[in-house]
Amino acid sequence: MVAFPGASTREVESAIATPAEQVMSEIKGVEHVYSVSRQGQAVITVQFEVGIPRQEALVRLYNQVYSNQDWLPANLGATQPVIKPRGIDDVPVMTLTLYDPVNGHTGEELTRLAHMLEVALKRVPGTRDVYTTGGIPDRVDIRFDPALLAGFNLTIEDIRNALAAANTSSQEARITRDNLSIPVQAGTLLETVADVRRLVVGMHNGAAVYLEDVTDVSRGGTVADQSLMTGFGPAHGDGKAGQPGQVYPAVTLAIAKKPGENAINITTAIEERLAQLRNRALPESVEVLVTRNYGVTASQKARKLITDLISATLCVVLLVLAAMGWRQALIVGIAVLITLLLTLVFSWAWGFTLNRVSLFALIFSIGILVDDGIVITENINRRIQNSRRAVKDIIPVAVDEVGTPTIMASLTIMAALIPMAFVSGLMGPYMSPIPINASAGMVLSQIVAFVVAPWLAFRLLKHKKGSRPPKPRRLPAPLMALAPCPC
Repeated sequence: MVAFPGASTREVESAIATPAEQVMSEIKGVEHVYSVSRQGQAVITVQFEVGIPRQEALVRLYNQVYSNQDWLPANLGATQPVIKPRGIDDVPVMTLTLYDPVNGHTGEELTRLAHMLEVALKRVPGTRDVYTTGGIPDRVDIRFDPALLAGFNLTIEDIRNALAAANTSSQEARITRDNLSIPVQAGTLLETVADVRRLVVGMHNGAAVYLEDVTDVSRGGTVADQSLMTGFGPAHGDGKAGQPGQVYPAVTLAIAKKPGENAINITTAIEERLAQLRNRALPESVEVLVTRNYGVTASQKARKLITDLISATLCVVLLVLAAMGWRQALIVGIAVLITLLLTLVFSWAWGFTLNRVSLFALIFSIGILVDDGIVITENINRRIQNSRRAVKDIIPVAVDEVGTPTIMASLTIMAALIPMAFVSGLMGPYMSPIPINASAGMVLSQIVAFVVAPWLAFRLLKHKKGSRPPKPRRLPAPLMALAPCPC
């Protein structure tokens, strides 16, 4: 943002916005540069490509801005550029709307209350940016009477100088004498409307002229530059929180979180903090309406995905139970649970958080993760029932028999999934957990199928009592000559 006081929109565009676009477009990694020209101000937005680290992008931007300051018009009053970084973490996770349906607090009073709450909510761990939108600034309006100013031989410049001189305070100095240190500070800031009204702005016929003698000084009640109103429809039945069809002055507090913080924990802590401030710093008549709560939304969707993940696992176990038996179903179920647990640990070590995308990746791959365990368990069980050899001798042969096909099947599926991890653009960061988690889960399921499933089979699977292995079938006479020699 660059301020250019007194310049028109067209002058701002030609002197500030257009040169700035040309300079900013030279930065490496910039995807879009666009500007908005207003009366006395230009706003230039520089959008970097997805995947560039925030700190690196800021370094490039600052370097380009401050090493090319000659693009600003010299000696025309343009201010230094103000850089405001914005990213995905600046999106509020929670918004609170304050309004008073009972005592009718004005917009200025609600704005002062919101600024007080900003300080209190910034102390909640995990919050990063807390700001007020729709607030009405608390200001003192001074209306001049040109005739009175002329009658007292005063000008607007005299009023401005008097206000600037009165609203200053010097740095504290200490006078030390006779082992005493006395703090001395000259001047005080204007604190109340009465201080502004009783400000001496000049002399006339040997008498002091006060600001209230030549102007009308008031606080509040002015036409706001921006305002926020809230209301309720016919379906609203809580008369305490507002009457249907009525609108009330309001302000909104927006709270953003730090990167990597849990939105659910932060929004819960904010609600607890508001409950503590009720009837202390927050008046009883002021209602707090939660207009956005990403913590609740994320919690609901995460719980739905976790429920779907549990349901999918149970369906697989029940299917194995119906087809193979409870021992085999127990082996497959334990193998799946261990695989999911190890996949979550891998996801955490890789840097992924537990969110909707990573949970979807587990649900997406649950049908693939059970394949190795089912195939190996079924082959071990089949060989045990068809042989009278010891179980510990059968298991290595059974695993080796189907080991290579299961490994090749897993590698084939991974070869189809891994290219999704290299998707570029805005979808890249959102798509990457799916192929990475699914591929890692398949590798871990293969390890579990080769290590855990055989051990569980050794502990749980036994020969059926009274069963005998099937007798070998005798080949017909014409085929006996083609049979290989058993020697």
